[in-house]
Amino acid sequence: MITYPAVMVHGLNDALAALAPGLPVALLSAPGAGCFMGVGFWRALVAAAIQEYPATPCQDVLDCADAPGRALEALRMGQKILVLWPGVPGWQAAAEAARACNAVLLAEAPAALDLARPGALRRLPEWLNRMTEQSG
Repeated sequence: MITYPAVMVHGLNDALAALAPGLPVALLSAPGAGCFMGVGFWRALVAAAIQEYPATPCQDVLDCADAPGRALEALRMGQKILVLWPGVPGWQAAAEAARACNAVLLAEAPAALDLARPGALRRLPEWLNRMTEQSG
């Protein structure tokens, strides 16, 4: 389950920017990033960002789009929150594997501030504060 406000990141600079305010945040990959970025790259990106801001509460969500094989790979590599489109062949197997790993498989990405959008960095602190207040 995602308990922190989601921020879509497209690389290490975005992840560092999302963690810099020191507020709880869920780093969300771009749609389908598990397919084009790869699971290992995502895990390394998140680890590098957390290493820079270890005190910032953080979750991370990898979007695997319609690729259950990538979702299974991510689970084997320790990913705890994934997005996988419902209805794709292999979804049920991925859901069962996620349950067995105490991981969460989401049918859609959470609402997020996309740091690739113009002005998003300027809006980041407000987004994190507002979303934290709404969930609290």
